[in-house]
Amino acid sequence: MNTLKVGDKAPDFKVKDQSGNLHELKDYSGKKLVVFFYPKASTPGCTNEVCNLRDNFEDFTNKNYALLGVSADSAKRQENFKQKHELPFPLIADEDKSLINAFGVWGPKKFMGKEYDGIHRKTFIIDENGVIENIIEKVKTKDHAAQIL
Repeated sequence: MNTLKVGDKAPDFKVKDQSGNLHELKDYSGKKLVVFFYPKASTPGCTNEVCNLRDNFEDFTNKNYALLGVSADSAKRQENFKQKHELPFPLIADEDKSLINAFGVWGPKKFMGKEYDGIHRKTFIIDENGVIENIIEKVKTKDHAAQIL
């Protein structure tokens, strides 16, 4: 896992969302960008997290933030997740893990005594110039918006 730090330039990216729309880091120049990584669409923790961000979306918009959710789920699964919870922000279907690896959030995890590789729930806040301003390592899924804002 590569380790990005606060003050590093954010990795440049070109990825597609649930609808096949292309997103690039340069598209968000002049805005703050929240890139949040979550393990799997439609699981309880991930659902709590996206719904908390959705419920506070107006605050993000008012403060010039854009949000991008990222997991390795298929575009169809991301689309269903977005529709079901009426999410106002794009979800990146990073099936080839290009963005996940660029941000260094793929690695060994433990769950119920088993070790496996997976996505670490982590959030990166990127400033208007593409520099990482903050990294949230311990995401509180039910109160994530407060951690960011």
